[in-house]
Amino acid sequence: MSRSTGFPHQARLFDHLVDDAAVFPPGLAPTDVAVREHLDLRDGPYAAGLGPLLVPASAAAEVAALAEADPRPADRPLRVGLIVRPGGSLGPLVDGVEHLRDRPSVDVASVEVGWSEEWRRAVGLGVPVVVEVGLGVEQEWALDDIARAVDSGPDVRAKFRTGATPTWAWPDENALAAFLDATVLRGLAFKLTGGLHHVVRGDHGGEPMHGLLNVLVATDEALDGAEADDLATLLSITDVEHLVGRVTVLDGERVDRLRASFTGFGCCGVLDPLTELEALGLLPERTTA
Repeated sequence: MSRSTGFPHQARLFDHLVDDAAVFPPGLAPTDVAVREHLDLRDGPYAAGLGPLLVPASAAAEVAALAEADPRPADRPLRVGLIVRPGGSLGPLVDGVEHLRDRPSVDVASVEVGWSEEWRRAVGLGVPVVVEVGLGVEQEWALDDIARAVDSGPDVRAKFRTGATPTWAWPDENALAAFLDATVLRGLAFKLTGGLHHVVRGDHGGEPMHGLLNVLVATDEALDGAEADDLATLLSITDVEHLVGRVTVLDGERVDRLRASFTGFGCCGVLDPLTELEALGLLPERTTA
């Protein structure tokens, strides 16, 4: 297809959109490699699209030591998100935040937990909280619970896994559409994780994967009141030109509204979606942090 010439609000649409999940499957980068390469990316041509480095909460002390040994975070702290996978104890998360709280080389951008009876312990840590939810009735309960917390003032967002794991089947267009619909109806911000390596829905490496542009278009439509069936149709589109056209006509107000809702997504290979966006002409020609 022909390369897009860009659009006025592209920088805001993709600003710090992709969180660096290099240490998580299937990337599984060693922590020292992930920290070094993230700092390289932060100073490179794709910096404007780069979110924080996501690490297990149990690795907080190691990350602090690595950041303090590198001269670059001395002037600009390494931003990290501390992760506890669903079903995990919140103890390492509490300990990790406390360990990093007074470290000038590291800034805790967020903490991420699975929805459980104790997830609200994370709210007391004083940083944004991201809560991963499941499917079906449990998802409804979790989103209602998150909405009640948001009503009390804390910065809490929902999280949905778009890629398969050994214990989580790939959620199809209907499952993702149901999450988008339910989240937007409750006025919640959300992030996604897993599987969003490509900008357009397709079978990649023999496996189905959702597309980033599909998610952006579907979220914009959900915010305009589209229902789950219509969102599923948008998520299934494989026509690149169509999706690029839908994104490039978004005005500033819609872009700001969209990104207030869809705050970002974790990807173990952050350059995958960013270089595809660049190839389509959707990133600014030069990006800066």
